[in-house]
Amino acid sequence: MTLLSALDDCLDRLAREDGVLVQVEATQGSAPREAGTWMAVWRNALTGTVGGGQLEYQAIAAARALLQGQAGSVAQNAVVRYPLGPTLGQCCGGVVFLRYRRIGTADAPALRSALTDRLAPVALFGGGHVGGAIVRLLAGLPYAVRWIDSRDGVFPPALPTQVETEHSEPVQDAVATLPAGSRVLIMSFSHAEDLDIVIACLQRLRARGDLPFVGLIGSKTKWATFRHRLEARGFTPGEIARITCPIGVPGITGKEPEVIAVAVAAQLLQLAPPQAVPAAAPFQAAGAR
Repeated sequence: MTLLSALDDCLDRLAREDGVLVQVEATQGSAPREAGTWMAVWRNALTGTVGGGQLEYQAIAAARALLQGQAGSVAQNAVVRYPLGPTLGQCCGGVVFLRYRRIGTADAPALRSALTDRLAPVALFGGGHVGGAIVRLLAGLPYAVRWIDSRDGVFPPALPTQVETEHSEPVQDAVATLPAGSRVLIMSFSHAEDLDIVIACLQRLRARGDLPFVGLIGSKTKWATFRHRLEARGFTPGEIARITCPIGVPGITGKEPEVIAVAVAAQLLQLAPPQAVPAAAPFQAAGAR
């Protein structure tokens, strides 16, 4: 049982052996997974899933046939149509189109870029215990995390592929360079820094309106204090209402870092789904070029 994220596991195995990337190219009607979902098939292992059931069973068999160079196997970069109902007996009843690409060590950089580019961006300010718990949880979800702090030496030495760390001093300067569509989580070691980051986010929302979620960790008392200070700086009630504080889905009351992380991740997942982020240019294996 590996504790690596699917992407980490894929890249780790790719350094040692060839595999086949099976990716949902498109769907029609009801389907178990959405376009862009992927699975890597190895000689004796799997990474990820395209939905399970007979669809995945047949996809694994087709991928291993391609991997072993069997006669009559699917062609490199081929897209195969799978009607779920009549052919596979799955109740979904839709149609899934799967693309097959044999991948090797030389494909690792392009594969990493292609698979991370379609992840929803999250900017997390604060390298403390709660921040670390959130990062560990989000690494297993379809998010690319930019983890930011003003202090040196606060980040662990080894992190999942989809997590980037950044030292920013002053910390709020990082807000201007966040990717459009970033979900922002604010939980620095200092209330003064938290306020500076909130102000920078509100200024960016005023100018560009491209941060769909800005969440601030804290109590109702902390938020009341912040709200008065933001009003004093000229932000309108409508602008201030763009900040979510406290963060986390209601009803989860535990204060352990891991409990807060679950509540926050659930709240992020209630937004527009990560899969709504436009995919980058399709990945092509080196052998297909």
